[in-house]
Amino acid sequence: MTSEIGFLDAVWPAPENIIAGTTLKMSGYSQGTYSAFNLGDHVGDNIDHVKNNRRLLCEVLNLPSEPCWLNQKHSAKVITEPTNDVNLFADASITRSAKKICVVLTADCLPVLITTKSGDTISAIHAGWRGLAAGIIENTINAMQSDPNELLVWLGPAISQRAFEVGDDVRNIFLKLNDNNKFFFKANDSNRWQADLYGLAKLKLSDLGIRAIFGGNECTYSDTKRLYSYRRDNKCGRMASIIYIQK
Repeated sequence: MTSEIGFLDAVWPAPENIIAGTTLKMSGYSQGTYSAFNLGDHVGDNIDHVKNNRRLLCEVLNLPSEPCWLNQKHSAKVITEPTNDVNLFADASITRSAKKICVVLTADCLPVLITTKSGDTISAIHAGWRGLAAGIIENTINAMQSDPNELLVWLGPAISQRAFEVGDDVRNIFLKLNDNNKFFFKANDSNRWQADLYGLAKLKLSDLGIRAIFGGNECTYSDTKRLYSYRRDNKCGRMASIIYIQK
C-alpha cells in the first residue's frame, strides 16, 4: 500500500472493494521498546505518540473513517456495527457498512480477518489462546449470519508453534473442547508443549464449514524487524489488523 509506514497486505482472493492487512512496526512516533509504530493505547506508551501514530495510520492509508478501536479482554464477545465509543469492550467486530473500519490489536495473538465473497460483510477477530478457547471465532461466524462457503479468512501475523510454549493447563483446556486439538500441541524437552495457534484456529474454522483460509505463515516472535511480540519483549507495542468495505 505505501512505503511511508509498514503495512502487510492480506494476500487472499477478496473482492476489490475489501481493504485488509496488518501494520508493521518500523516507522512511527513511538520510542524505546515501543518503537516505532505502536497503535495500542493500553501498553504504557506515551499517549501522544500513540495518537500521532493513529493519525498517521489514517492519513497515509487514506482511511475513510477512524477505525473502531476495541477494548480487548481475551473474551468471546462480538460487537456488530461498532462505533468509536471508548468503552467498547469486545474482541471481535462485524460490519455490513461501507467505510466502517473493523480493527484488532495484537502482538503474538492471532488476528483473523473475514469477508464474504460478495464483499458485503466483514469482521476482525482478536484470537489469543484464551479467546480461541472461549469461542471468539464461533461467536463471530455465527453473528455474521453468512453461508460458510461464502466466507474468506485471512490469518494475520501471530506467534508460531516453534516459539509458543505452554503448560498442561492450556493443552488440557483445548483437549476438553476437541480431542483433535491434540495434533496442535508438540511436546518439548522441558516437559511442556509447543502450541500451534494457527492450527487451532484453522481447525475451528474448518469445523464451522469454512474452507477458504489464507495467511498463517508469519511469526511475530522471530520477526524482530517488522513485528511486535509480547512474549519476546514483554513491554512492546501493538500492530493493528484492519479490514473495511471501500464502497
